[in-house]
Amino acid sequence: MRNAMKVAKWEIKKNLKNKSYLIGLFITPIIILVFGIIGSLIGESAEEEALVNVMIQDELGVYEAIEEMAEVHDLGWTINRTDLSEDEAKKEIKDTEETAYLFINQKALDNGAIPVYMSEDLDEQFTMQLQAIEPPIKALQMESIGLSEEQLTKVASPIVFAEQSVSDKDDEKDKGENQAEKDPLERIIPGVFAGIILFSIVIAGMYIFQSASQEKKDKIAEIILSSITPNELMQGKIIGYFVLGILQAVVLLAFAVPMALWKTDIPVLEYIFVPETLILVLIAVLGYLLFAALFVGIGATMADVSTTGNFQGLVMMLPFLPFMFATPVFMDPTGIVAKVGTYFPFTTPGVLLMRLIAMEEWPWMEIGIAFVVLIVSILIMMKLAGKIFKVGILMYGKNATPKEIWKWLWA
Repeated sequence: MRNAMKVAKWEIKKNLKNKSYLIGLFITPIIILVFGIIGSLIGESAEEEALVNVMIQDELGVYEAIEEMAEVHDLGWTINRTDLSEDEAKKEIKDTEETAYLFINQKALDNGAIPVYMSEDLDEQFTMQLQAIEPPIKALQMESIGLSEEQLTKVASPIVFAEQSVSDKDDEKDKGENQAEKDPLERIIPGVFAGIILFSIVIAGMYIFQSASQEKKDKIAEIILSSITPNELMQGKIIGYFVLGILQAVVLLAFAVPMALWKTDIPVLEYIFVPETLILVLIAVLGYLLFAALFVGIGATMADVSTTGNFQGLVMMLPFLPFMFATPVFMDPTGIVAKVGTYFPFTTPGVLLMRLIAMEEWPWMEIGIAFVVLIVSILIMMKLAGKIFKVGILMYGKNATPKEIWKWLWA
């Protein structure tokens, strides 16, 4: 294990001194940050431009109530009082933009039609927004025809169709489900956090392909293997690129988390530091170990990374296989497609993460089975990768064919 750790340290130092790796390490988070800032500035600019000046002539005392409704519904209005008459407003509106005049008086209330004068650039969206300020005006209208306070309350209250439980157990179940539905971020944010870690360390693990191939191309594999065993070299590479992947995830999250805190009011850190996150991150780590063993074994069969064969290219695509299941998994996380994807080793990490994000109640039995599938698959893959690596790392001149790899496994 000591030699494996030496290899891991060497791989880490080698990549940290590599300018292309350092550029790649920071360029993605920086791009996300830049686009986030630009998007924010554009959004704020658009929001400022979208403000509608609403001038209200209020003779019935509902101005404050309208202000409150506009704020509650976030209509994007700038509301002010006006003393202009309707005739004056007609003339004024011709020379203005993003402006509307409302005249709320007893005559309008009796007729049930509030006069509204709008500038030509306002569209149907503003007309629809006007419906949001109807309740206080409607309440005033009902009060004017003599309804009591109790009658006003009943008339103003919407009718709710409430589904009732037929047993106490069902009632408790519904209560638990409703509680879970209240805050879906409790499962979404930890899932996204683990997904970022899985993506980062798997992408870093892909560099094992290049590392093993480059050592063969430079013909230094024999020198390395003169002092350590092939298994120690393989293990060192897996550990080294795991650390590099975690470093990449840390850098990405160092940009993403502050961005999320800045752009939203969501307490992201509170959602991340929960016990469920440990399970999700463990799934990500096991997924890396599975793919890393595969990458390091197949990488040793390549004479040159620039001449990757069809077989090696297909292997590189395996980590992205779960995306084929994304739509059916999110639409039906308990369906047959989701379950099959959970128990197929190469899709287990991605599909299981997607399912746990989508599901309100976690299926602990299925999670346990998925962990067993992953662990057994990792042990088998490590053993097979060790056999492939031992032979492939010393083979020069061409990429190994699937038939040749199959022979090595049974040698």
